[in-house]
Amino acid sequence: MSAMNPRLTGIGMTSQRTRVRMIERLRQQGIQDEVVLTSMREIPRHIFVDDALASRAYEDCSLPIGFAQTISSPYTVARMSELARSGKPLKKVLEIGTGCGYQTAVLSRLATEVYTVERIGPLLARARRKLVELKCSNVRTQHADGSQGFPDAGLFDCILLTAAATHFPQDLLDHLEIGGRMVAPLGSEEQHLYLIERTPQEFKETCLESVKFVPLLPGLS
Repeated sequence: MSAMNPRLTGIGMTSQRTRVRMIERLRQQGIQDEVVLTSMREIPRHIFVDDALASRAYEDCSLPIGFAQTISSPYTVARMSELARSGKPLKKVLEIGTGCGYQTAVLSRLATEVYTVERIGPLLARARRKLVELKCSNVRTQHADGSQGFPDAGLFDCILLTAAATHFPQDLLDHLEIGGRMVAPLGSEEQHLYLIERTPQEFKETCLESVKFVPLLPGLS
């Protein structure tokens, strides 16, 4: 794919060599899932940011993507993807907050099916174009309020929130199958990443680490 398209291959600070350095850094930061690392090595992060920021695409930081939204840092994407997989193949994943589509593209290499919801119409339109360009044919997108999940899509073995909630929406918890996992940031001023696991009896919550995400907002724009 990228060998036939110089824009996807990149040059200089967007080159494959820079992407490999990002993967090496993620290993040093503790990411161990080689399936996740392979996915992130294959996906050209620089095409998901403005051209003016492309040279910073592989730095370990979040970057603005417009509409007061950001693309998460490579470490955050890798960490959430690793937690989602938990060492096992993913079947059906729901992502709340498509954003620029980078996390979506990574998930498309990790799961059989990816459903993703975005409340900001222009952002979703842009993300759709990138996902088509990368031939992510197993992704279904929807312009909707993410706190309500993806109605009529059934249950998921994993749900990822890419915006910080003040509580875990019950509609999303109800979308988890037994044995499923939700990876989500929670909080306002002070945020933490949580892993929620659904057992036959309960939802088990594990607080993992401090994070910083944009807030999960209701409604459409």
